[in-house]
Amino acid sequence: MLRRAIELFNRQGYDGTSMGDIAQELGLTKSAIYHHVPSKEHLLSAALDEALGELTAAIEEAADASAGTTATQRLHDVVHRSVRILVDHLPAVTLLLRVRGNSEVEQAALARRRVLDDRLAGLVAAAAEEGSVRADLPPELLSRLLFGLVNSLVEWYRPGGPLDTDALARAVGAIAFDGLRGPASPLPERPAGQASKSTVTASPTG
Repeated sequence: MLRRAIELFNRQGYDGTSMGDIAQELGLTKSAIYHHVPSKEHLLSAALDEALGELTAAIEEAADASAGTTATQRLHDVVHRSVRILVDHLPAVTLLLRVRGNSEVEQAALARRRVLDDRLAGLVAAAAEEGSVRADLPPELLSRLLFGLVNSLVEWYRPGGPLDTDALARAVGAIAFDGLRGPASPLPERPAGQASKSTVTASPTG
């Protein structure tokens, strides 16, 4: 029942889905649904808990400085684990990323996400202190950009394609920590005759 409810929430929107819609999807009567779950909010809460549960465990473990590994290694590991969690729970994570705080259940989920954001920013800051992550940008910004990359997978990744989960996680990590350019790739030269506005000076007149 939860799987079908999540599918409907993602397809129609949570606010646009009724218990009657869920009952119809399952081939049940509306009254029969209420024998299993007390409300639509209960299903939403269970779905968001599914998405947040493993993410919380992964991030809390990565943020633990007593783990015996560097912050850099723990940051790499949590990116890899986050990709795996997203793939394993793709519908639930998709739903989590779409909530806007329109109900108490959604507000509670957003509050939990803010706590995770803070923990991740702290991990990024620790990695910056080790010199492995750039320190000229705020760790909060770097954290949002990094996990924005991970979260963007919900928009296009579909299980069963040519890219398995481990390969996907390695690719995300490579782009996040190494960038797009190869190790020996120089910056592209500006085409001949083309100059930026900042380097063009006016010709003297007279």
